Amino acid sequence: MRFVFKTDYDQDIRILKHSGYWWSYGVLLAVLIAAPFLLGSYLQSQLVFVFIYAIVGVALMILTGFTGQASLGHAAFLAIGAYTAGFLQSHGVPFIVYFPTAAILTGVVGALVGFPALRLTGIYLVIATIAFAFIVEEVLARWESVTHGNEGMRVRALDLAGIPVPRDSEAFYFLCLLVLVGVILLALNLLRSPTGRAFVAIRDSETAGKSMGIDLAAYKVKSFAISAAITGMAGVLFAHKMTFISPEMFTLLLSIEFIMVIIIGGAFGVHGAILGAIFMVMVDPFLTALKDDVPVLAASVASSFGMAQDAATQLQDKLSKIGSAAGLKGAIYGLIIMMFILFEPYGLYGRWLKVKLFFQLFPLYKRATFKRQKTYVKSERNR
Repeated sequence: MRFVFKTDYDQDIRILKHSGYWWSYGVLLAVLIAAPFLLGSYLQSQLVFVFIYAIVGVALMILTGFTGQASLGHAAFLAIGAYTAGFLQSHGVPFIVYFPTAAILTGVVGALVGFPALRLTGIYLVIATIAFAFIVEEVLARWESVTHGNEGMRVRALDLAGIPVPRDSEAFYFLCLLVLVGVILLALNLLRSPTGRAFVAIRDSETAGKSMGIDLAAYKVKSFAISAAITGMAGVLFAHKMTFISPEMFTLLLSIEFIMVIIIGGAFGVHGAILGAIFMVMVDPFLTALKDDVPVLAASVASSFGMAQDAATQLQDKLSKIGSAAGLKGAIYGLIIMMFILFEPYGLYGRWLKVKLFFQLFPLYKRATFKRQKTYVKSERNR
């Protein structure tokens, strides 16, 4: 077990608390740098999607995990960033210009969405963000002169200082990794700043935060703007990775997937966004493989137990139809969310912290260590 003897208040807000972090994160970064040269094109492509989902997860972490504001409209922010990139690229604007432009434009839209949210909390705020997502989806479908409507928009490979960067190249992989590292450092430094501490105060208790002089309206709008701007950057990378974008790609289901990133990973730390992104990207090919393999496996097991070949074939066909049923993926996602909320509310990162603490404190570990104590300000008890 490591004991850190602190002699300075600055040690409490360091990004890396001790030398162990330098070693572990250094090794992880080295592995990620070597990954495209060691893995096949499919796994490299999946890692790129992990990076993009992780960027959106960090953006949601700032809004939901730090500030306590719920949102089911981040697919709309992703769409705004993606379509801004596609539109400006088609007019000859270079990547170095439209990448920050997409972030700024999406941040401005996020701030505008944040204003109506000032008087909304809980389920009402969620409904407002869902309505915003539907509005954006309808605008993308109707504004054909800019978005090409339901026909979609082609996005060419990005051009970085005159060098083309195809979506399957190592250069694009490293670009996404660089943006993710930059966003993580931004989030960690934001949390250490007065703005980040104000976000956390608003999340814990708006009444207490207001009593300390925090401008709730300004910081809520700022949180929406920062979260939306980061999601807009992810939208640019998403558009170049997909090479084709259409309104049907940015639906409510995609927003739910983003929420699942922080629910599954853990909504109280940047690590949770990374773990949740890995889970969400990898669960889809896992479900696809499961859908293809389970009917065959079930039929072979049934045949080994004496079932007739025709009956085994019929069983395989029925299971294949069930696996191809519409809405099954959404139902499985909903079940995963419920299981995590009920049995692992701290997410994968919370489980990792519990396991690590167990070995650090063994045999003195107590099961009640992670039980959250309910504390209320007197003015909030009757809400």
